[in-house]
Amino acid sequence: MQEEDHYYMGLALDEARKSFSEGEVPVGALIVSKGEVFGRGRNRVEKECDPTSHAEMVAIREATSHIESWRLSGATLYVTLEPCTMCIGAIVLARIERLVFGCFDPKSGAVGSLYNIAAEERLNHKVLVTSGVRAAECSGMLKRFFKELRDTRKSCR
Repeated sequence: MQEEDHYYMGLALDEARKSFSEGEVPVGALIVSKGEVFGRGRNRVEKECDPTSHAEMVAIREATSHIESWRLSGATLYVTLEPCTMCIGAIVLARIERLVFGCFDPKSGAVGSLYNIAAEERLNHKVLVTSGVRAAECSGMLKRFFKELRDTRKSCR
């Protein structure tokens, strides 16, 4: 793990906190290249009524719009939670060089938990992966969100 990974994961955690305050599953992401952040995202599934509005997808859309190209070669994507199959598929297709994520997702993670699409030899692009960066903070926020959600549902009965 590099020192910059810790810093940029902190920025992704800031995005996750915004998701939390908006009632979304608290996942944040950002895309960095050569020290410049040019894509930020946080979960917006509920707000946009769009199942593709995961933090990674939002960040990829913003980054590709910013550079006016679908290729994000040389970029690093930081995300607080292990990407799902849709998101790692988009990461591979966007030619993102490196993925750094916080905590694993045992229910839908596709970069080591359920699948390991980033390591799939048959794909035409390989993504370098670093996992576990600020994992306790990332996991703790998710656990708190779902506990509060369960507690709210119980009080409404």
